Formats: sequence, structure tokens, C-alpha cells
Amino acid sequence: MQRSSPAIGRSAGGRGPPMAAAAASETIVADLCVIGAGAGGLSVAAEAVQFGLNVVLVEKHKMGGGRLNSACVPSKALIAAGRRAHLMRTSAEFGIAPVTPQIDQRAVHAHMKDVMAAIAPNDSAERLAALGVHVIRGAASFADKTTVVAGDSRIKARRFVIATGAIPDIPLIAGLDSVPYFTSESIFDNRQTIDHLLVVGGGSIGLELAQAYLRLGSRVTVLEAVKALSKDDPELSEFVLRHVRAEGVDVREGARAEHVRPGPHGGLRVTFATAAGSEELDCSHILLAAGRRPALEDLNLEAAGIKYERRGIQVNKGLATSNSRVFAIGDVIDGPRFTHVAAHHARIVLRRILFRLPATARNAHLPRVTFTDPELAHVGLTEQAARARHGQIAVFRWPLHENDRARAERTTEGFVKAVTDKRGGILGASIAGAHAGELIQVWSLAISQGLKITAMTRSVPPYPTLGEVNTRAALGYDALAAGNPLVRKVSALLRQFG
Repeated sequence: MQRSSPAIGRSAGGRGPPMAAAAASETIVADLCVIGAGAGGLSVAAEAVQFGLNVVLVEKHKMGGGRLNSACVPSKALIAAGRRAHLMRTSAEFGIAPVTPQIDQRAVHAHMKDVMAAIAPNDSAERLAALGVHVIRGAASFADKTTVVAGDSRIKARRFVIATGAIPDIPLIAGLDSVPYFTSESIFDNRQTIDHLLVVGGGSIGLELAQAYLRLGSRVTVLEAVKALSKDDPELSEFVLRHVRAEGVDVREGARAEHVRPGPHGGLRVTFATAAGSEELDCSHILLAAGRRPALEDLNLEAAGIKYERRGIQVNKGLATSNSRVFAIGDVIDGPRFTHVAAHHARIVLRRILFRLPATARNAHLPRVTFTDPELAHVGLTEQAARARHGQIAVFRWPLHENDRARAERTTEGFVKAVTDKRGGILGASIAGAHAGELIQVWSLAISQGLKITAMTRSVPPYPTLGEVNTRAALGYDALAAGNPLVRKVSALLRQFG
């Protein structure tokens, strides 16, 4: 765990004078300088060098960024461990005697580290260097519009890509600077059993980790200031929350943490505000998962003429900043903050840098997944957003309990929900249930290609697979057409000809 410091939680817009560029003893001239070795930065650097560009990659922390070291990979490894424990407790329906798992938190931690170690070579400085990328370890700071200083190096480049990602946004809670706490990054360094975990934040990250630690033997309480899973379709988010609560996670909405102090028996006591007044709760550990903010420290963006605000660096549709030589991608800009979005942005800027193509970033086809159990996946517009934008829409659903594969695996809880305009154009889709993150991908493809829902009805998924639920939901469009009086008249007329 860590304690807060005055620097943590400071507005990304920056207060006080910008950091001056350090003196450098080596000057490097490059075609492209990439700042940040996360998913987006690595993709840009690795591909650009293969097209013959002279590429410099600067990283001040760990290669692989948050995806590998403190977010996606370790969290999914932790969730997988929790799922194994849960399956051991809930196997009676399959004729297998349930058992209470003996959980070794140190071994769980070793499992996470083993997964990370297996992936790390793909993101390593050695691999990038073998491809021809000049890797510099250190903090990058702009000296002017065409120059970055990192360590002892001064890098002058024709183009720059800022891909520094995001860091946990520490909420303003009185007393936080005097007690230990976990963030959504430092939690993965934990090797100890947690008795009672208090999670501040009821978004995707908070609920994923809450359920995982519950399954690994902890009591878990979640405090959400407004509404848990508020970015998703309420119909589906409520479905997921019901299941997470039924499993034992105490999710309290409309509860804002206000003060924390040492509690009895070496634990912590948290005071939080609700509509009914002020309440207190004792816990052993606190996890802060109330959001993330762009990592802009050290960059000295003012020197490069790059506009930014707390939500991130300002970019146009082509991901170029106010300095036309500089692009910004991924979590460092305002928008969806996911690894796959950073990779999508990388492809956009590569097309612009390498071939001067007018590529632009679009969000409509970018999916998001909450990896709770059941999973919650979404792409495009929610039903509410679609009604507000298009007025007349159609909504099609199909439940998992009508799917034979789901029956065989006893994963029948959940459903698919698709939204179209009045002409059958797909506006969005949401899925709650087992493997929702896998099932949403076909809807993302359909939206990216501008397909109508009739294209989904013509797909032929193999039997028996969960993928059939997507086709069955889409077939609701045909059923709607069958009720059209004109269609019925034409059908009746054709029957007269035999």
C-alpha cells in the first residue's frame, strides 16, 4: 500500500510553473519520437520502424505500461484466480461435490506475476531494440516545439506521438494522507490476505476487483458516490449489480467517502455521506478505484505549444494536437480509456504519419467490457442515447436461457440487447452474461462496417455456441417485418399463385 503525497491527485492541468527541460549531452535526430511504452506507444514504434523510419521510444517507468504492469493483465489474472475459487464452491449442479478452496494469497500473487512475465518479452526494450527502435529510459520533457529532452539525450524529431497513458485519480478524502491505501495499480503488489476490503468507486475497475477479492475470501464493501456502472445501459447494469450483490459484495450507491482515520485492531475507519446522513464503517484495507487521469507530469507541454486540460491533451479528429508535429493517443486524451482504444489510435496516427492519409478516430464501433461475472459488454449507443439522438428506434432482445450451449454449461443468466434505427441500421448493442466480451465483437464489426441488422440475420453461427444469441436477437427484426400489414398483404398475394 502507499500513502498519498501532495503531488498525487493534483489537477492534470498543472499548477505552478512548468518543469524546465534538463541539460542533455547527446543529440539524436529522428523521424519519430514516441513518448510512452504502453500499448499505443509500442504499436506506433514497432510498426513505424519496420517502414524504415528512424524511431526513438522514451519510457520513464516500465515497458508495457499499465496494460501489462498494473491494469489489464494482472487484473484479469486475479479475476481468473477468483473464478477458479468460485467454481470450486459452486459445482454441485454438475454432479461434483463443492469444496471450500484453500487460498494462498502469495501463490495468487505469483500467478499474476507469472502471467505478466510470460507477456513481458513482447513489450521489452530488447525486442524493440532488435527491431531497430532506439529506446531511452527516462522522463521526457519538451524543450521546444521540435525537441524533447530525456535523461542525457536531446531528441529532435519531425513527428512526436505522446502515449503516456493515465494514472489513478486520488479522490479528496480527509485523512487519506495519514493512512495506507491501495490504488487500482498498487493493489497488484499485495501478497497478504485481506480481511475486509473497502473499495471507493463503483465503476468497472472497482466492481471487477471487488468481486475478485470476495471470491478470494475477503469481505468487500463498495462505496459509489452516485450510481454504480453509470456509463452502461441501466437495464443491463442493474442485472449485473443484482448478481454481484447476491454473491456477497456490499455495493452502496449514493455513498461518498469523506474521512478516513486509523480504526480499531489496526484497521481503518471510514466516514461516508449518504442521503440519510453520515455513517461510519470499519475495514482492514482501502482500495481507491474512483477513476483515472491523464499522465501529463514532466512533459512540459507549454514549451511545445500543446494545449491540454485536466481531462487530457486536446486533439482533433486526426489525433493531432495544437502543435501539428505532435499527436496524442490513448488514455492521455479525453475519451474512452481502454487498451484497445490506444491500439486503434496507434493505427490512425501511423496512417497519417507514414502515408499522409486523412485517417480519423471514431468511437462508435469501440466496445467496452466490465469483466465481472456476469460480464457486461457494450458498443455504440445505449437505448437511452439512441432515443435521444434518433427518436424512433427498435430494440431487440434474446435471453441466454434460450441458448442450448448456455443450458449445457448452466450459464443461462443474461441477455443480448440490440438497438437499430427505423431502417434497421445498427446503433448499438449491449450484452450481459457469460462471455459477453467475446460476444460483443461481432456487433462492433457490424457497426464499424455500417451494416444493417439484416446482415446479422444472414450469419450462420455453429451449433451449439453462445454466438447463436446474437443471430437470434437480430432475427427479431424479421419478426417485426412479419407484422407489417403491407408485408402480410404481399405474402398473402403470393400464396395465391401456389
